[in-house]
Amino acid sequence: MSNEKSKAGRTAVSRREIIKSAAAGAAVLGTSPFLFNIARAAGDPIKIGFPVPLTGPYGSEAKEQARCAQMAVDEFNAAGGMNGRMAELLVRDDKLKSGEAAKRAQELIENDGVHFVSGSLSASVQLAVNTICKDRGIPYVSISQSDAINEDKHFSKYTFHEAMNPHMTAGSVGRYVFPREGKRVAFLIADYAYGHEMARGFKRAGEEFGIEVVAEVNHPLATKDYSTFLPRIQAAKPDVLCLCNFGYDQMNSLKQATNFGMKERMRMVAPALLYNQRRAGGADAYSGVVGGTNFYWGIEDKVPTAKAFNDAYRKLNDGSPPSDYGAYGYAGVGGLLQAVSAAGTTDADAVVAALENLEYDLYKGRQYYRQCDHQSVQPVYIIESKNADDQADEYDVFKVVHQETADESMLRTCSELGHG
Repeated sequence: MSNEKSKAGRTAVSRREIIKSAAAGAAVLGTSPFLFNIARAAGDPIKIGFPVPLTGPYGSEAKEQARCAQMAVDEFNAAGGMNGRMAELLVRDDKLKSGEAAKRAQELIENDGVHFVSGSLSASVQLAVNTICKDRGIPYVSISQSDAINEDKHFSKYTFHEAMNPHMTAGSVGRYVFPREGKRVAFLIADYAYGHEMARGFKRAGEEFGIEVVAEVNHPLATKDYSTFLPRIQAAKPDVLCLCNFGYDQMNSLKQATNFGMKERMRMVAPALLYNQRRAGGADAYSGVVGGTNFYWGIEDKVPTAKAFNDAYRKLNDGSPPSDYGAYGYAGVGGLLQAVSAAGTTDADAVVAALENLEYDLYKGRQYYRQCDHQSVQPVYIIESKNADDQADEYDVFKVVHQETADESMLRTCSELGHG
């Protein structure tokens, strides 16, 4: 997308964007949008509800998720759908609130008649959506990081987790950083489920390396001023500062930590290092920061499906590459539609069985769902933010420094999660 389109001021994915995406997607794949209307007559649409926080501090990531989810739907339709039966994405704003998300999910199921649900961009919000879906027997593919959704008390046969979880994300980053940077570790934690789960993942990984937690500072979600939090961390003199926050919280805390001169004294680490926030925050704030990601467009030289995903996205978005959380939207909906095609039906139990047996590679390499908790097993990429002088262009913001291959050993065990 252009620089103007990527600015945080945008608060919704407009109908015009969706129509443009559908038409452009059809053009990319050599079909006519007119054919969509013909094919739709082959049966009622396959409806996928997609609640995400289009407004609020995670709005830029949510809008990107919706764009990429729509792209997956357009590609499915342009390829003929399921025996001529087309898919339809119903995007709703959950406002990053659990109650709002539950209400939107219920409306999608009871009023709009969706067959499936994907989406969410908060650990607590996705649990609310999951409760609605599992109570009504609707398959739900979550695309937000959460440890809790894998646990037996929240799990059902209809629950699938496409996103990485904090245990695997922070664990992978910790295993890379701690032996290289030092044992004195401080935490700046967004005070909700995501932040605390990330901190727990770092601590678990740190046990192997004998880390010492020298400071642990919580901050409210959507904090603007970190001047009361950062001095407490500075005073502890850590080797590593783990920023267990997300979106604008991550960007604002990094900017202010940089202004405090903290980078010269400690290594900054963000378990989920975000492409959109790196571009919005700039090289000065992010340079040298190490983090984890599900996807960075720069892997396209080594991963063919990344190249295909990037190329398709660029054609729809003025040459810009897709983001990490956008890729979650693409894979969450794209994998679900692959399962629908394999099942040959929208019957919930048949699609669940197809998802359980699905091996897929949509944008980053081989993935599959672990049987006990339906967590997507997938590669984790460790990235470092570049200095401005090292960037080839405005999109060239990270370098990949390490990859952990897809393996169930990076997950908490099934028995630890309460499964059998």
